Amino acid sequence: MTTRAQAAICRGKDQPFAIQTVELDELRADELRIRIVACGICHTDLAVRDGQLPVPLPVVLGHEGAGIVEAVGAEVTVAKPGDRVVMSFNSCGHCPSCDVDAPTYCYNFFPENWAGTRADGTPTMFADGAAMNANFFGQSAFATHAIAHQRNVVRVPDRAAHLPLEQLAPIGCGLMTGAGAVLRSMKVRAGLPIVVFGTGTVGMAAIMAAKVAGADPIIAVDVNDDRLALARELGATHAFNGKADAPAKIRDLCPTGVGYAFDTTGIKRVIEDAFGLLAPKGVLGIVGASDPADKLVFNESQFMGGGRTVKGILGGDSDVGPFLTELIDLHLAGRFPFERLIGYFDFADIDAAIAASESGQVVKPVLRMAAEG
Repeated sequence: MTTRAQAAICRGKDQPFAIQTVELDELRADELRIRIVACGICHTDLAVRDGQLPVPLPVVLGHEGAGIVEAVGAEVTVAKPGDRVVMSFNSCGHCPSCDVDAPTYCYNFFPENWAGTRADGTPTMFADGAAMNANFFGQSAFATHAIAHQRNVVRVPDRAAHLPLEQLAPIGCGLMTGAGAVLRSMKVRAGLPIVVFGTGTVGMAAIMAAKVAGADPIIAVDVNDDRLALARELGATHAFNGKADAPAKIRDLCPTGVGYAFDTTGIKRVIEDAFGLLAPKGVLGIVGASDPADKLVFNESQFMGGGRTVKGILGGDSDVGPFLTELIDLHLAGRFPFERLIGYFDFADIDAAIAASESGQVVKPVLRMAAEG
């Protein structure tokens, strides 16, 4: 039996999101139907809206969903009806990357997350009787209900039962990516300097994680002074405005170079400047969405001679369930205070939430679809 829901339809950059009635398909054996309580808004949602990623339009976006399980397929073991869950990206579970618990690099990432359908080409959602592009990151959580999958659903542990789902919602992408980049991808060592370029959700998560890892100093770079001030409150020991020759100030602070540089901006010049700051054995991690035409230029002798690493990072090298649970535990311990980043908006105000994100007014907008009870 299909399930009716309200969903925000994205038709492109120049059109507002339109909330309308849709129907969810019947569940497959490895799928769950989730009543969405809240969903974060991520830069990747906006990149799809703007045509920067090959996701078909019109589409229902949203990939930082949290909610209550309403029904499950016969093969589902990760949660049961009534459980509180958060959702993340989907993966195939059987490719060489998934075989070594590296699902962010799933060989089948596109069909599992960006095709607008299930990986087998069948739709998860219908609008006006026709198939609707959905299954975005295996969820499409800009809706009151969503179909998710065994591999992208994480049950909220009982020890976090007091944390509201609207607060936990954004943990499944941006926060996971920034924290995972520091703790998993780059494996930041205590006592070594790190510089984070860009203090949006991903950059702020990286700064909080760098404090957990014991990095020192922790340097934030941005062009928004308000965000730099918040970065200082969340763990940055130094904050430099990118308009005022930040690389020179970093060299003065760290004359032998930084152990780690992390770019969230996707700006070619910034990434190349970051490479020039690396100490021997330094690691440059890149997560920013760059212009597809951009090419990076590094000095080969500096790259090879110092044993430096340039590392592309997806999803913070997260294995979803274990890492999201780890982040929830850090949050419970007061060491990952991501609630400081969140601004809440009613589902109907999705366009206002996006505007607040793009203006820099809010670091992490979260849409409220319904109360938990």
